[in-house]
Amino acid sequence: MTEDSVKPSIAKSKMIHFESDYNNGAHEAVLKRLIDTNGERTQSYGDDHFSEQARRLIREACQAPEAQIWLLAGGTQTNATVIDCVLEPYEGVLCADTGHINVHESGAVEFTGHKVIALPSHHGKLDAGELQTWLAAYFADETADHMVRPGMVYITFPTELGTLYSAEELTRLSSVCHDYSLKLYVDGARLAYGLAASADVTLPLLARLADVFYIGGTKCGALCGEAVVFPRGNAPAHMLSRIKQHGALLAKSRVVGVQFEALFTSGLYLEIGRQAVALAMRLRQFFAGQLGYEPYIDSPTNQQFFIIPNAHLEQLRRHIGFETWCPVDADRTACRFVTSWATTESEIAELEHLLSPTK
Repeated sequence: MTEDSVKPSIAKSKMIHFESDYNNGAHEAVLKRLIDTNGERTQSYGDDHFSEQARRLIREACQAPEAQIWLLAGGTQTNATVIDCVLEPYEGVLCADTGHINVHESGAVEFTGHKVIALPSHHGKLDAGELQTWLAAYFADETADHMVRPGMVYITFPTELGTLYSAEELTRLSSVCHDYSLKLYVDGARLAYGLAASADVTLPLLARLADVFYIGGTKCGALCGEAVVFPRGNAPAHMLSRIKQHGALLAKSRVVGVQFEALFTSGLYLEIGRQAVALAMRLRQFFAGQLGYEPYIDSPTNQQFFIIPNAHLEQLRRHIGFETWCPVDADRTACRFVTSWATTESEIAELEHLLSPTK
C-alpha cells in the first residue's frame, strides 16, 4: 500500500498531526533567513552567492572539498533527474521492492526510459549478498545483452519503513557496486532523521561510500529543496544543461540556496533530526508501553509504525492525524505516525493526556 493510496485521518476539530514530515511550512530560522535576504538581487540558475555558500557549507559537513552540488526542488524530481543523468539509455536501476522509486513515485523513473529492477527487501533494506548473487547471475548469462543492463543501485537512508543501514551494510553495498562498476545512489529525503538515529553513519561516510546522494530539505525543515551531492567531483558532463532538460533547473536558485545555508549553519540540520527522533522515541514509548500497541517494525527514526486494533482507530482519529499503512489481519491495521522538525514536546504531552489509559 502506498502513502498516497490512503487518505490521512483528519477530523474537523483541532488535531495533533503525525501524517507525515512534509505537512508543515519551514523552520523559523529558515523563514527568517528568507525574509532577511528577500530584498537582495542575485544571479540566477545556481550562480547566486547564497547557493555557493550553501554548497561550501555542505562540502565542509561532508568533508568532501571536491564535491559538486546541485540544488533541486523536490524528491521525485531529484530521483528521476539524477537517475536519468547518471545512467546510459540502455541501463536500469536496482532497488529494494519497497523502494520509493519502485512504489511511491508513479513510475517517474520509468517515464525517463529506465527500468526499475526490484529485489527483495529486508525491513526495507537491500542485502549486499543477495545483490552480489543477482549481479553474478546477470553477468554470467549469455543473453545479458538482450536484458536491461544494471547501472545503478538505489537505496534510501532512512528506508521507507524508517529502518537504517549500518556503516558495515553500506560499506558492503558500496563494495559490491564498485566490483561490478555500478553507481551507488542514496536517497536522503529524510537524511536528517537517519543521521540523528544512526550510531555509525555520518555525512562524511556517505560521501566516501556513495557515488551520488542527496540531502533532503523538504522533509527536514525547508519549504522545498534537495541538495544533490556528487562527492568526488564525479557529476556527469554538462549537468546543468541536463537538469534543465528535465525541467528541474531553478531560475530562482537562491530560494533553495538560502534555505540550505540556514540548515547548515550552526548545526541546525542535525539538531532538527535529533529533536524529531527524540520525540518519536517518546511517542513510541507511550504507544508501546502505556497503550500496549505492538510495533509493526522496529524503527529507530522519526517514522513509527504500530499495529492498531481496528476498534481503536476511530478513537485515535478524534485526536490525531496519522496514516493507515496496510491491514495486518481482519481485526488489526498497521498505522504510521511521523514526527518532524515541527513536532513539539507540548504536542506529545497533549497526546499522552488525551489517550492515557488512566484518564
